[in-house]
Amino acid sequence: MTQEMRFASGTTTEEAVERAVPDLLGQVQAQLGDQPGPGGIDLALVFISSPLTHAVPEIAQRLRDGLNPKALLGCTAEGVIGREREIEEDPAITLVAAQLPGVTLTPIHLQPGENDWHKLLLGQEEFQRLVNAPPEARLFILLGDPFSAPMDDVLVSFNACYPGVPVIGGMASGALRPLGNTLLLDDRLTQEGAVGLALSGALDVDVIVSQGCRPIWRPFNVGAAHRNVILNLEGRPPLAWLQDLIPELPEEDRLLLGNGLFVGRSIKPGQEALGRGDFLIRGVVGIDQRSGAIAIGDSVIEGETIQFHLRDALTAQEDLEMMLIPQMFRDPPRGGLLFSCNGRGTRLYDHPNGDIAVIQRSLENIHLAGFFCAGEIGPVGGANFLHGHTASLVLFRPPAV
Repeated sequence: MTQEMRFASGTTTEEAVERAVPDLLGQVQAQLGDQPGPGGIDLALVFISSPLTHAVPEIAQRLRDGLNPKALLGCTAEGVIGREREIEEDPAITLVAAQLPGVTLTPIHLQPGENDWHKLLLGQEEFQRLVNAPPEARLFILLGDPFSAPMDDVLVSFNACYPGVPVIGGMASGALRPLGNTLLLDDRLTQEGAVGLALSGALDVDVIVSQGCRPIWRPFNVGAAHRNVILNLEGRPPLAWLQDLIPELPEEDRLLLGNGLFVGRSIKPGQEALGRGDFLIRGVVGIDQRSGAIAIGDSVIEGETIQFHLRDALTAQEDLEMMLIPQMFRDPPRGGLLFSCNGRGTRLYDHPNGDIAVIQRSLENIHLAGFFCAGEIGPVGGANFLHGHTASLVLFRPPAV
């Protein structure tokens, strides 16, 4: 009998590991049947909320014993996302298990010492040697520790060494201090660096990165910049433009400025008509009242195009819905993974399950798991970036016949 791509998922809020893991395994087995099939479980991903960080070694061991997956990947998180709900405060574990016939899973450990990151990222040969991914890789799943992994630089290396291959994932959010997060890959646990998998072979993937912003005013050309500071926009300090333009905003948009102002960096140089999906969104992190300069959460270069953006719950929901529309014209995906910013959830929406409810309405209640990240990883415009405030989603299907 030919095995098919299948996914199963489970979520538990049991605090005791001896009850939580059997609960998860029971949910997965009920979906797959008593016997997972001739190929067993190929891939299992588990996300564990921070109150259960102390129990990660036991949880991982029990999952390996119960599922015997070819690859087990996961991390601790501030909150986790299950198939039907987002759990932001309570102890919880969410799990997705998959049978992926014809798919090769290659483990990735990026954990050099503090002084070796520069060496790793400097040369493509060294990076490719450590990643050890097959040249036909279709997708990378990457989980990192925000205190020790220079993820922006890591993604630059992925873009250079594996052009056009999407990287999806997020930064562990289970701790507010170094060495507080736990990353797991198979039988290995670590508090630093990054872990992941390269997927190659018989699969089709779609990656959706919903930044949930809308542009306001018009695009501007950066006249002068230094690192992450914009000094001049078309002959004037950015603050001078803002002081002139803010009064032109509708009242509701002026109120949204209380949620923060964002800058979109155009990812399509030279394109005149820009809209949603054409920008890499970064937050405004500071304003110099004397010089009128503004600082954003990214480097800026002279000559690039930027546009100011606003974010609110309605925009975030509409943006995600819009990006999911093309999926409705295809066969339903078999499963997925969701990496949402820890600034979303009930910090963005006035109701629970904001992102997962939109996804399940659009995708016929697929099996998935995810977590609230301290930075989300996903591609925009063909290159991979570390984001904030996004919902990054990967959907899995068997290859088209």
